[in-house]
Amino acid sequence: MKSCAFLAAMIVLLAGAAGSVFAQSETDLAKATQNPIADLTSIPVQFNFYSGGDLGTQTQTVTNLQPVMPLPINDKWNVIARTVIPFVSVPLPGGERSYGIADIQEQLFLTPTKTGGLVWGVGAVASLPTATNAAVSTGQTALGPAGVALKTTGPWVVGALANNIWRVMGEDPSGGGINQFFLQPFINFNFKRGWALSAAPAITADWNAPSGEQWTVPVGMGISKVTRIGNRPVSVLLQYYHLAERPPGTPDTNWRMQINFLFPNPKPKEHAAG
Repeated sequence: MKSCAFLAAMIVLLAGAAGSVFAQSETDLAKATQNPIADLTSIPVQFNFYSGGDLGTQTQTVTNLQPVMPLPINDKWNVIARTVIPFVSVPLPGGERSYGIADIQEQLFLTPTKTGGLVWGVGAVASLPTATNAAVSTGQTALGPAGVALKTTGPWVVGALANNIWRVMGEDPSGGGINQFFLQPFINFNFKRGWALSAAPAITADWNAPSGEQWTVPVGMGISKVTRIGNRPVSVLLQYYHLAERPPGTPDTNWRMQINFLFPNPKPKEHAAG
């Protein structure tokens, strides 16, 4: 809860800190941050607070450190490396909690440096058995294909990112292996001075779960703002999601807060701005 309060205070502070002198560059950066495969180095820190549903009065938190780095191959192609390092706090029976890192995920996307109206990338995702939190440890390595596509039209940035991973190493005590689908559609409407309305629900399916218990489908939206701390551009975001479809034993409420430290190129390439 202390982390939640701190991030909420940071969002309010930073959202009011921008001056109109940066209006155009902030809008361009806002669109770039909404592109998962932009030619833009960034370090997002995302805090997810879960409650309600079958958690009752208990809470669960997931803090994702998600560095994104473009790796140029030549004048025509980039590889975008996206790493997700989750720090998870899970409630246990008796009022205790289990803390630690969950499995780390690495995503690699091959994307052209110059695109037309449609920006796209294809690649692979790997889930590695790095968990130190026994409550969420899988003990398995999983691999699978991944893809992303988006289009920028005026103030709109609309697209989706998807992947599916399967177990390739390690054993599941329950007898099954990882077989999970992930889909994140994103819809953003950008205003002036870096403000935007945004929705990016993380839709998942566990294909090993019984029928009727496979899907998690959040519904919601929020607001984001690109501003600056000194000369460093940052993006801040606050979103709310209701888990309209969820497996038994899971929460039904998700508050998502994020601060994204941006490191734009001196001369952004064409598809970095959508």
